Amino acid sequence: MELVQGIALLVVFLFITGMMSKRIWPALLAMPVLAILIALVSGLSANDIFTYVIGEGSFRLTEPIIISMFGGVLSIMMQKTGIAEGFIKKGAELSGDNPLVIALVMFLFIILLFTTLGGLGAMIMVGAIVLPILTSVGIGRLTAGVIMLMGVNIGGMFNVGNWSLYMNSLGLTQWEVVRFILSLFGVVFGGSLVYIVVQLYRDGFSLTAGNIARNLGMMALSALGIGLVVWGIQHLNTLPQYQPIIKTAGKIFYYLFLAIIVMLYANAVYRASLHRSSAQISIHWTAIFTPIIPLVLILFFHVNFLAAFILAILYAYLITYRRDHKTILIKSLIEGSSIVMPAVILMFGIGWLLVAVLGPKEISAEYLMEHYGTAEWPVRTLMIPLVKTIIPSNGLMYVITFTLLAPLALYRGPLNVWGMGFGIASVMMAAGMPSGAILGMLWSVGQLQGISDPTNIQNVWIANEMKVDVQKILYNTLPFAWVFAFLGLIIAAVMYF
Repeated sequence: MELVQGIALLVVFLFITGMMSKRIWPALLAMPVLAILIALVSGLSANDIFTYVIGEGSFRLTEPIIISMFGGVLSIMMQKTGIAEGFIKKGAELSGDNPLVIALVMFLFIILLFTTLGGLGAMIMVGAIVLPILTSVGIGRLTAGVIMLMGVNIGGMFNVGNWSLYMNSLGLTQWEVVRFILSLFGVVFGGSLVYIVVQLYRDGFSLTAGNIARNLGMMALSALGIGLVVWGIQHLNTLPQYQPIIKTAGKIFYYLFLAIIVMLYANAVYRASLHRSSAQISIHWTAIFTPIIPLVLILFFHVNFLAAFILAILYAYLITYRRDHKTILIKSLIEGSSIVMPAVILMFGIGWLLVAVLGPKEISAEYLMEHYGTAEWPVRTLMIPLVKTIIPSNGLMYVITFTLLAPLALYRGPLNVWGMGFGIASVMMAAGMPSGAILGMLWSVGQLQGISDPTNIQNVWIANEMKVDVQKILYNTLPFAWVFAFLGLIIAAVMYF
């Protein structure tokens, strides 16, 4: 009987994955349907499906859901107040007319912006400014589009709302997530710089070795320096003897941060009183710090994720104060929450699936024995023996297996993190695969999806805006993204096997 149920579970999983890969069913429907079918095939009672799979599952990812909503509010706030636009224009002013410098500065600014921004609206707003700047100095349309895609992809690595999703889904600490992200960032950032140089050469620019070395060296050293600072502070936070110093520094920072906000707000109110219309008021240069405030608060001072976003929203509101600012704040709260609704609904489905496969957090062995004749959650009992024969058991096989399977992250395939990726992750976790290795796999193969996937809305929009075929973006970037995935998997194998 268990063998039949195990085979039935595999058939259900493959069927739902196929339906979603063929775009017959969207992930928003596929995830909850898969969770219910897995529960039914495994013999769970209707009461347990409603109580645990649907009931507890709906609240399993409450934290990342709420954080995503406030992240959306901050994103809209930055767009409506002109912070994001001013950020890019300031970068263009600093770049001069050197194509390589302009490409690198725009790339860096896109990364910084998309640590906070999200959604197609933000993509269109930033793209409408960045892409003409890049093409105006002769950079090819394909190159310009991919520079933006790579910047958005890397910015997403430092989107703390994404960290919360992985922490809650895989049971990882913030440091475990950050440690791998920093390592993968080094690979993808360095590889993206190589891509920019190669593509500018293909676009016909004559780049001297000295110019390339000087500019790439500055970018690489800056990234390395930031990475080392983050790593050092995170490491110090794990050492008990430094806790009093870190707590004191945190308190001092809070007071300074509040004092700065008060002074800037007073300045903004004063400037607003001098002008009759909001359109006449320019954005103060200190507003450019807005997108990195949540990152700094969380990484360096271990501020609660939600509190960090609220402080950033408060900062953005006060630093750009105008007469009609209450209206802008209200619109940002409403629109910001609405733009993340697709991701929120998907997270509900992921929560259902996690509970269906892994079981509820609190359920007694006595209850399970009485109702199912086993002390283990029934789905785990059925799936673990089957999955253990499939998942890699050592680092070498882990790298080989998922490097070969990496293209399954494309076209809404089974390794797509916004498709069935978390469904597969939950099964692997139930079978005993290290959570860190699952994190490494999802982020590594996700590079193909984040940069190259023709079904991404941002890829489609950029292809249309740049008048290039979306498949051409795939063919142009796939070799680079696949290498990123391979190197990321090697890093994960070293860390977790």
